[in-house]
Amino acid sequence: MVIRIRKRPSGRVTERKVIAVPEGLAGERVDTALARLLGLSRTRAAELIADELVKVDGHVPHKSERVHAGALLEATIPAPRTAEVVAEPVEGVRIVFEDDDIVVVDKPSGVAAHPGVGWDGPTVVGHLAGVGVRISTSGASERQGIVQRLDVGTSGLMTVAKSESAYTVLKQAFRDRVVDKTYHALAQGHPDPHTGTIDAPIARHPKHDFKFTVRADGRASITHYATLEAHRYASLLDIKLETGRTHQIRVHLSALHHPCVGDPLYGADPTLAKRLGLERQWLHAVHLGFDHPRTGEYVEFDSSYPGDLQHALDLIRELD
Repeated sequence: MVIRIRKRPSGRVTERKVIAVPEGLAGERVDTALARLLGLSRTRAAELIADELVKVDGHVPHKSERVHAGALLEATIPAPRTAEVVAEPVEGVRIVFEDDDIVVVDKPSGVAAHPGVGWDGPTVVGHLAGVGVRISTSGASERQGIVQRLDVGTSGLMTVAKSESAYTVLKQAFRDRVVDKTYHALAQGHPDPHTGTIDAPIARHPKHDFKFTVRADGRASITHYATLEAHRYASLLDIKLETGRTHQIRVHLSALHHPCVGDPLYGADPTLAKRLGLERQWLHAVHLGFDHPRTGEYVEFDSSYPGDLQHALDLIRELD
């Protein structure tokens, strides 16, 4: 699977903006101020700064530089980069179920749900195209048919809509929180209480790209967990999601000070991960259940742990 990220020719520049920083943004980072003034994502603003397409009072800033009221921001904004799918089968992606309306896949770690700017690795969408599975054309061009996503480093079950009606019904089912999404996670230490609910809003991290955090102004996020096994260094948790925010489980467990083993982005101990031979977070989507979008019959699917996670769990048990 190959995803090509193409920049449009440099001559095709869409906009050049010159804006004075208002009082209300004085003291903000350049990337934050630029994002707010131009309606961009902070990641996109940071990319423009890194490409030296932004100036503050005539000089090229670092993205974390602070701006002052009245400072002149100049931004040259090229046509956005686009992601395109090149159909090719991906080793390790397994189709668990398929009919005219849906396809359920067991996704390995290292595979994204769909292509995107900043990701040049394999995707579920590319695999399905590569093996001849036609999916719904609903949704953004690079994520057509996608009704749910798993992080690149998270393995397990996800479903993709094949028919247009299935896409509509399943998207609404996920919004209405009536889909059973069950994960197993190996968390450092021992959460207290052993069974509980984490109800904490999640937003983008103010200082780190591609990272999220618990913040009062974030989107409502609810995670239920129960301890299945308690070991000396870690606990195996059964987790059910009401909401489906990006990195939700990883953020919530980190907020409890019990991050997923093997997840240094959210505070996990790299020494323990190395001891267990883990190169990604110990997190797996083990169960998926929902009403079939056409028949209304309840369907459910299960996935066993992949080899790297099972090996790490076995070692954790032995360390007792």
